[in-house]
Amino acid sequence: MKRYLTFLVLALASGVALAQATPEVVAPAADAPTPAAVELVLNRGDTAFMLICSALVLLMTPALAFFYGGLSRGKSVLNTMMMSFGALGVVTIVWTVAGFSFAFGDNPMGAYFGSFDNIMLAGMDMGTLVGTFEAADGHAIPKYVFVMFQMTFAIIAAALISGALVDRMKFSAYLAFIALWSLLVYSPIAHWVWDVSGWLLVIGALDFAGGTVVHINAGVSALVAAIVLGPRLKTSRQTAIPHNIPFVMLGSGLLWFGWFGFNAGSALGANDDAGLALLTTQIATGTALATWLVWEKISGHAMSAVGAATGVVVGLVAITPAAGLVSPAYALVIGVLGATGSFWAVQYKRAFRVDDVLDVFACHGVAGIIGAVATGAFAFSTLGEAAKPVGEQVVIQLTAVGATIVYSAVVTYIILKAIQFTIGLRVSEADEVQGIDIASHEEAGYSSDGLGFSKADVSSSESGLTAPVYIAKPVSA
Repeated sequence: MKRYLTFLVLALASGVALAQATPEVVAPAADAPTPAAVELVLNRGDTAFMLICSALVLLMTPALAFFYGGLSRGKSVLNTMMMSFGALGVVTIVWTVAGFSFAFGDNPMGAYFGSFDNIMLAGMDMGTLVGTFEAADGHAIPKYVFVMFQMTFAIIAAALISGALVDRMKFSAYLAFIALWSLLVYSPIAHWVWDVSGWLLVIGALDFAGGTVVHINAGVSALVAAIVLGPRLKTSRQTAIPHNIPFVMLGSGLLWFGWFGFNAGSALGANDDAGLALLTTQIATGTALATWLVWEKISGHAMSAVGAATGVVVGLVAITPAAGLVSPAYALVIGVLGATGSFWAVQYKRAFRVDDVLDVFACHGVAGIIGAVATGAFAFSTLGEAAKPVGEQVVIQLTAVGATIVYSAVVTYIILKAIQFTIGLRVSEADEVQGIDIASHEEAGYSSDGLGFSKADVSSSESGLTAPVYIAKPVSA
């Protein structure tokens, strides 16, 4: 615990120091091309491509539900999966009402925040187009498609955090948390990194598809949430083994499939950047899978299915910020580095005594940081004249990493404490021991011989527990 808190303190200090050393944020030159400076024309090919990519990225959240659900206890599988499905509903609403406007709103209020111009997606219609900053040829996609694509990123970013909360967080508290987190943490950081006025984009930070915005952001927030929630009960930890490894493999495979939309779609068109991102994603992911298995063998373990699935996810995370910016050869290097860093972070996590149940920080935070820094070191072969000296770019990347860690950690902590002091964060000890599927949802993930489960009117004196007991009863037709 103390070591993790020390890490966060050092991250805060480094983020402040890097921010002080950051060049002054300046607006783009007056003669720089902007989407508004050219006449945008709908490109049907790019639009079709982005429609498909949006659907692929949306698939990643149900895929995550299978991945996390298989890793959890059988009596908590539904709750674990419901946290991913809950994000599909809650974040969709938040993004529509205000999240998109806070991240990408018209007439941004500055380098750190979007605007209120697009609340409830006002100010656009079916004829509103959006082009990339480099789209001097005027090719564009409907703004509604851009809203949808970015929404899928916001959804999975919130769902990723749930892996640290397994077995002990109230479902209502979780829904309240991701609603506030999406609005107050995710949207501002998305503005910093991806909006044309965002301060990190202006100083030259590179994040092709979400290494800082999604993975470092979610990984740090998961770590803070695990600290604030506290560890699971000893009984829960002792029985916490992956209950359904085929689910884990299925979820990992679907994440790999959907991630092509995540990374290639971040080119915002069917172009050469998308082609490069598609290829580097495959190379880094396959390399990370193999690297994880090799490390398992070297460290005296069997080459496991769970290890292979985890290696896949780590490779996908590590290549995300660099996907459309590095050569295929460097993608292989990033796969090795990402898998190596995350593997050893998982091995040593017990020393820190923080109960990040499904290793969200070790896999997403660590691999995201490695990928973000590696992007600064390896991106220059594709940037051409736009490239900065390696040292300068790495410093900029570290600035983006530090700023994301600091902001995400502080605001996540404030949100969690506010919920803790109002509706509370944790389920009761009895519900945790029993498994929170039935306590939270009045459903069980599995039944045998046609039996379901429902509340039983058993008093606490009879059961010895502080909450109602749930017993099996025949399910009516």
